[in-house]
Parts: sequence; structure tokens; C-alpha cells
Amino acid sequence: MNPLAAIGRVFLGFLAGIGRIALFTITAVSHCVRPPFYPTLIARQMLDIGYFSLPVVGLTALFTGMVLALQSYTGFARFQAEGAVATVVVLSMTRELGPVIAGLMVAGRIGASMAAEIGTMRVTEQIDALVTLSTNPFKYLVAPRLIAGLAMLPLLVLVADIIGVLGGYLVGVYKLNFNPSAYLKQTADYLETIDVVSGLVKAGVFGFVVALLGCFHGYHSGGGAQGVGRATTNSVVSSSIMILILDYMLTEIFFATR
Repeated sequence: MNPLAAIGRVFLGFLAGIGRIALFTITAVSHCVRPPFYPTLIARQMLDIGYFSLPVVGLTALFTGMVLALQSYTGFARFQAEGAVATVVVLSMTRELGPVIAGLMVAGRIGASMAAEIGTMRVTEQIDALVTLSTNPFKYLVAPRLIAGLAMLPLLVLVADIIGVLGGYLVGVYKLNFNPSAYLKQTADYLETIDVVSGLVKAGVFGFVVALLGCFHGYHSGGGAQGVGRATTNSVVSSSIMILILDYMLTEIFFATR
């Protein structure tokens, strides 16, 4: 019976973890839509998530678009279909690579930062001090981050899409000798509104998930410095896994019947 007991403990622990995250999510979302609000804190988080993440997201998107154009050309050349490079670059960036890469970069940068900051506040009893001062920790710490993540990641992804397509254009025109006008025309002809909208919807979901899991792991951290480090690691890993899972689910919703 010992192996079965071990499996049961793992399964029950998994269900308990899902329950904790669900209750945390419900509480956090309820505080996002109820006053009072802290516009200064929300603006600060938007600046941190959006503006300060722009260099790493933009640089990643640029080289992703360049590599995508180069690899697409290498593959399509075997079938004499080099003209499809522009279409592959723009659809891949707007539908998948833009949201996923931006989400993973933000998870590594912002999710870890949120978990470390809130986790440090937890182990140093600053969150308890907020409660003593009649300040709700969810309202003060969690809600501004969720609102900022939900609002700013779509803007980051929009910029990443443009930069990624620009990277593909630079490689296509200046290295692969495509005609600039033909490349831009093919990019515009095959890009549809649903391609951009689906990527922005994914970005909003990813931003919410990154902020939620960063706050969750930080809020429930314990055990001193080791606990904070563990919370930071768990935040990045769980956010990255959820981004990939949700990416498939949202792609299924948007494009399964097309």
C-alpha cells in the first residue's frame, strides 16, 4: 500500500495547490474591480512591466524575426517556395512567437522580481505590518501588479510583433535579396485582423498569469532567504509552463475551426 499512499499524497497535494491558487485568484480579482484603487502604484508597475521590459523584449523579437526569416528561406528553398518567407514571418510573429517570447521574457524578469519582492516582505513581516495599519495586502500589493500585467503585456507584444517583422524584413531584403516592395506587399496581403487580435489576447492572458503566479508564490513564501529563492524559482517555472499550456488552449480556441 505504500506506493499507492505516496501517489495519493502527491495527488491530494496537487489538488490542494490548485485550490489555494483558485482562492488567491478569486480574492485578487475581486480587489482589482473594487475601490479603493492606488493609481500611483498601478502606474509604477506599468512602467516597470512595460517600459523597462521593452529593451529585452524588443531585442529578443528582433533576432527571432531575423532567424525565422533565415531558417524559413533555407527550408522553403528545397521546394522552390522562397516567396512564402514573408508570410511565415508575419504570421508566426503575430500568432505565436511574439506573445510567447514576450511572455517568457516578462516571466523571467518581472515574475521573478514580484516573487522576490513580495516574498521578502512576507519573511520580514512587512505584510503583517500592512494588515496592522489597516491596509489590505491584496489591494496594495497584488491588484496593481495584476492590472499592470494585464494592460502592459499586449502593448509589449504589439511592439515585439513590429520589431520581429522588421527583423525578418531586414534579413529578407538585405541578405536574401528579396524585392522590398514585394516583401511588404506579401506581408500585408496575408496578414488578417484575427492574427493580430489573437496574439494580443494571448498577451493579456499571459501578463495576468505571470503577475498572478509571481504574487502568489511571493505571498505564500516562507523559511527565510531560502524560501524567497524557492518562491522566485517556482514563479518563473510555473509561469513558463502555464504560458505554453495556455498558448495551445487559446490557439485551439482561435484557429481550430478555421
